[in-house]
Amino acid sequence: MDLSKIFIKDASPTKMGGQAVMEGIMMKGAQKQAVAVRLPSDDIYIKTTELPKRSRWFKIPVIRGVVVFLDSLIQGTKTLMASADVLEKYEEKCGDMSVAEKSRTETWLENHFGERAVWNILIAFSVILALVFSIGVFVIGPTAVVNLLGRITDNEIVLNLAEGLFRIAIFILYVALIARMKDIRTTFEYHGAEHKCIHCYENGLELTPENCQGFYTLHPRCGTSFLVFVLVISLICFSFLGWPGLAVRIASRVLLIPLIAGISYEVLRWAGKTDNWFVKIISLPGICLQKLTTREPDTRQLEVAIASIKAVMDIEAQCYEGIADTDGRFLMTMEEFYEKAGAEDESDS
Repeated sequence: MDLSKIFIKDASPTKMGGQAVMEGIMMKGAQKQAVAVRLPSDDIYIKTTELPKRSRWFKIPVIRGVVVFLDSLIQGTKTLMASADVLEKYEEKCGDMSVAEKSRTETWLENHFGERAVWNILIAFSVILALVFSIGVFVIGPTAVVNLLGRITDNEIVLNLAEGLFRIAIFILYVALIARMKDIRTTFEYHGAEHKCIHCYENGLELTPENCQGFYTLHPRCGTSFLVFVLVISLICFSFLGWPGLAVRIASRVLLIPLIAGISYEVLRWAGKTDNWFVKIISLPGICLQKLTTREPDTRQLEVAIASIKAVMDIEAQCYEGIADTDGRFLMTMEEFYEKAGAEDESDS
C-alpha cells in the first residue's frame, strides 16, 4: 500500500463526499445532493436536491461533529431506504417477479396517517434501531464482558485497555462478517467507486472510468476512518474515568458518545487536509480498515459515481428526478421511462 497515492501531495481536498447505497451512490457537494442508482435495465436513475443552508451549529468545533454525525445517520438512512424504494418500484413496474403485497399493518398505517407519515415513521424506527444496536453491541457489550476480567485483576489500565481492544475487535469482526454478504459486497464496490472518483476529481483529472480506475479505493476522509477514530479516542477518554461499577461505567460511556464523536470529526477534518507523517500514522488504522469496507468497482459502477458527481457539480441545472446519462444530464422522467419500457414490452410480445 503506497500512502502517497492516498495522501496525494498535489491534490486539492474538497467538501465533496457521500456514501454507497443500494446499487448506487449518494454524492453531496457544497450546494447539491444527488442519489444515483443503476437500474436492472442498465439505465441510471438520479435524483438531485438542493441542500439546505447549514445552521450556526456547523461552525462550532466539536459541536459540529455531533450535528454532522446525527445528520449523516438520518440522511444516510433516508437515502439508503430511498435507493431500495427505487429498485422496488422498478421491479413492480418492469420486473417479471410480482412484488409482495403490503402487510395489514402497513396498509392500516397508510390509510390512517398517509404514506409520507409511514415513511417518516420507518426512518425514525430505523435510526433508533441502528443507535440501539450500535450502543448495545459496541459500547455496553464490551464493558459488560470485560467486567468479568475484574475477577482476575483490578488494574484500571489493563481493564480499560482490554475493553477498548475488545470493542475494536468486535467492530472489525462485524465488518468482516457482513462483507461476505453479496448485497453488502456490491455496496462496498460502490463505496470504492465513490473514493476513486473523488480522488480523480480532487486531482483535477477528467472524470472518466479509465482515469478513476487509476486511483486507490482508499481515502483519508472516509467515514470508516471516522469510526476508527471514535474507537481509538473512546479508549483514551474512558481510561481517564478509571474503572467504577458497571452501571456508572455504562452511563459514562453512553453520555460521552457525543463528545467523542465531536472530537473524532475534528481529527478527521484535520487529517483530510494534511499529509504530514503524524497524520499518516494516526490515519493508518482507518485506511487499513477501508480494505474491508471498499472493493474494486467495475466500469459500470464507476459510471454511476461519475454521474452523481457531475450532477452535483452542475449547480446551474434545475433539480430533477429521473433517468440521466453518464454525465449526470437529465434525459426523461420516471413516468416517461416506465411508459417507454411498457411500449417496448408490448412490441416485443
